[in-house]
Amino acid sequence: MSVFTPVTKDEAQAFLAQYALGDVDSLEGIAAGVENSNFFLTTPTGEYVLTLFEKLTIEDLPFYLRLMEYLAKNDFNCPRPQVRFAPSHVNELFGILNGRPAAIVSRLAGEPLLDPDTSDCFAVGQLLAEMHEIGVDFDMGMKNWRGREWREAFAAHAAAKLSAQENALIASENVYQAKIHDTDIPLGIIHGDLFRDNILWDGEGRPGVIDFYFACDDSLLYDVAITANDWCTRADATLDLPRCNALLEGYQEVRAFEDNEHALWPAMLRRAALRTWLGRLGYVHFPQEGELTHSKDHGFSERLLRHHIEHARPIR
Repeated sequence: MSVFTPVTKDEAQAFLAQYALGDVDSLEGIAAGVENSNFFLTTPTGEYVLTLFEKLTIEDLPFYLRLMEYLAKNDFNCPRPQVRFAPSHVNELFGILNGRPAAIVSRLAGEPLLDPDTSDCFAVGQLLAEMHEIGVDFDMGMKNWRGREWREAFAAHAAAKLSAQENALIASENVYQAKIHDTDIPLGIIHGDLFRDNILWDGEGRPGVIDFYFACDDSLLYDVAITANDWCTRADATLDLPRCNALLEGYQEVRAFEDNEHALWPAMLRRAALRTWLGRLGYVHFPQEGELTHSKDHGFSERLLRHHIEHARPIR
């Protein structure tokens, strides 16, 4: 992800003194992404990712790191947080580096798949459902800080920077979403950001999930919609039905949708597109300063939202 807080090799070495991972062999900033400062870190004991958290608080971090630890312990393929062994910080999963909370997690093998087909989307659906099923027994919770309250507050905050057309669409969609009754559909721990660049496929075609820092408690169907809006869309911001149906079929191989989830699918696709659009507008109009910064196309999410509004389709 983008580097907002630089870290030198010497600084990383001093931080590593709190771990039993050996000395720094190499340290490389990661350019993709927009939320945290991330570095590939190599030591004699293996390959890791060092993350400095630019927005998440010390109070919130235990949820994200314990979630990854819990999933990894339950054989879900995701990074495993490394434990600090400094005398005064026994068994903590994060520390402070250059004024930021920081953690080290194992680095997954593999690369993102940027041009998925139906079989890939089927596998992604299975993977997401497996995470949802494992997460049922996770004993920590996190409110979705990008839920309705955030969507409406951001719309007001950004209004002066947006066009009349953008403001009208956001206002209309926020009114529509406020009328959606979704409290009676299954809730649980969601990933919240399962885009193509957050699944790595190893040499044997095994997928693994990274970047859990949007995880929270919300409707499971919403998580499926966030995923479909990236994995199952065409370059012209329209939904590819064969890939979307494959993703839904893969998901239902593990967890069957309830009847009321079928009915809310079009609304969840819209909500997911709106959240992504607002988030990307924030990166454009309220950017963080940093090195190797990277942002995504916010116009794509706006066009996708319009597409969903015009072409509502229930789950088959």
